[in-house]
Amino acid sequence: MSRIGSKMIGWLGAFLLAIVLLLAFVGPYLVPYDASEQSGAPFQPPGKEHWLGTNDMGQDILAELVVGARTSLTVGIVAALLATLIGTVVGLVSGYSGGFLDAFFMRIVDICLTLPFLPLMIVIGVYIGPSLLTQVLVITLVMWAGKARKIRAQTLSFRTRGAVLAARSMGAGHFYILRKHIFPSILPLVIPQFVQAVNVSILMESSLSFLGMGDPLSKSWGSILFYANSRSAFLTEAWMWWVIPPGLCIVMTVLAFSLIGYYLEERVNPRLRAYQAPAAKRDRRLAQEKLAAVKPAAADALLDVQNLTVQYPKDGGTVRAVDAVSFALRKGEVLGLVGESGSGKSTIASAVMQLLKPPALVSQGAIYFAGSDLTQLSSEEVRRLRGNRIAWIPQAAMNALNPVMNVREQLAEALRSHQSMSKDEIAERIDEVLAQVGLASRWAAAFPHELSGGMRQRVVIAMALVNKPDLIIADEPTTGLDVMVQVEIIKLLKNLQRTLGLSMVFISHDLPVVLSLADRTLIMNQGKIVDQGNTLALAKTSTHPYTRRLIDSIPRLTPALEQRSLQGQGQR
Repeated sequence: MSRIGSKMIGWLGAFLLAIVLLLAFVGPYLVPYDASEQSGAPFQPPGKEHWLGTNDMGQDILAELVVGARTSLTVGIVAALLATLIGTVVGLVSGYSGGFLDAFFMRIVDICLTLPFLPLMIVIGVYIGPSLLTQVLVITLVMWAGKARKIRAQTLSFRTRGAVLAARSMGAGHFYILRKHIFPSILPLVIPQFVQAVNVSILMESSLSFLGMGDPLSKSWGSILFYANSRSAFLTEAWMWWVIPPGLCIVMTVLAFSLIGYYLEERVNPRLRAYQAPAAKRDRRLAQEKLAAVKPAAADALLDVQNLTVQYPKDGGTVRAVDAVSFALRKGEVLGLVGESGSGKSTIASAVMQLLKPPALVSQGAIYFAGSDLTQLSSEEVRRLRGNRIAWIPQAAMNALNPVMNVREQLAEALRSHQSMSKDEIAERIDEVLAQVGLASRWAAAFPHELSGGMRQRVVIAMALVNKPDLIIADEPTTGLDVMVQVEIIKLLKNLQRTLGLSMVFISHDLPVVLSLADRTLIMNQGKIVDQGNTLALAKTSTHPYTRRLIDSIPRLTPALEQRSLQGQGQR
């Protein structure tokens, strides 16, 4: 959904909630009747004196609605606050502590979530007795477990982050870390959870009151429905003014909190805006029609990227992560993409693979592969290309491998996704591709944690090669490896590219690595291509200031250091 549409939803929810709050807190001063006293004839229909009529005891129903609004809102908010508070504390302690405490709390949570919802409410309510306190306790006991599980999941992800580990290394205590590092990080999740809990609590309060477990001395919307049902309102025309108004109040309040909760959750999680994509694609097509620079794909180009723009929404506007980038890659060529972190290199790779994460969008341009515009293909057509004709070597090999599957299973999975092969053919192809990347067949039975960093990277390269692709996108494949292993991986990629005739886009922030591998190089800065050309010529003759700064930043030994190094080697 667009940002404007999201704001409209939030404002609509706030408007409906404002009406309910006015009814609850201003209404008692405007209604001339006491909800607990007879003010007219029984079952009197709506009129000038009683706008919503009267009940079987002659009490004004509008006055009951006004008083009931306070009760329903109070029970809903207090119960939601307690459930969210308990769930947050349990989730934080469980997720941060781990071990016995985590197992203990999660078993309790599992039990609470397993028990049937409505029977549990009835049993607890009957055992404690009907009262407002009963309602608050029952709703809290039913709701806290779900909140605890969600908060725990977030805490597990935050407790291993660098800032938390740094705080622990400096001697910070557990309570301090929870208070200063983890809780502020999960607070944006807690607030929408509380709003949604209020929504559910009001529905639960109405259900409990309708079942007769509310306070008989306090009026609420649920108790109005309870008395309407028990006094046979449905057998007369009285249901129209005795049942519909409290029902509409419940619906309006629940809708208000639902809209506000959705708006807050969307603010916390921008991926919920993913379904704006159809409108965005329509806008992109319009932009392409206006963009005369987009032409049919070049005949000799395997990959032809034209005026590619990738943007992210920000504060009512957009930020361009990639800004009108154009380049072509011929068959058998290696193209280097160089730039500092955040320059847009990996975003281009994700756009080519059609793996951009929402809310990122291709707002204009075209990506031609073998003559077909990838941005116009269906998801199934793109799936058939991924891992088959276009392969990706991602950063961080350990994260790219499934820790519970061995190498053979992961390579076989890649083959089965695109090929119809027998078990023997799959086994033969796996042995062949492992040999290509310099691994013996025995490593096919190994799991990722049993391999070194260089071996894991070779497995990832094998997964990219297993379906014999035409194009490989290598997104910083040497990240996290030591210098000697980096050299080995670069030599391997060079050899594979030359022997298999692969086309390759090699992405890196390490200019010397690109200089040793690429035929042509593009220099990127702030989402734009600022310089490009033949790799060797670019390194020797480029006059662009940014390119020169990159080249000048390459470490070099001074003559004195070189002489000292040679002398040191001679003494060994």
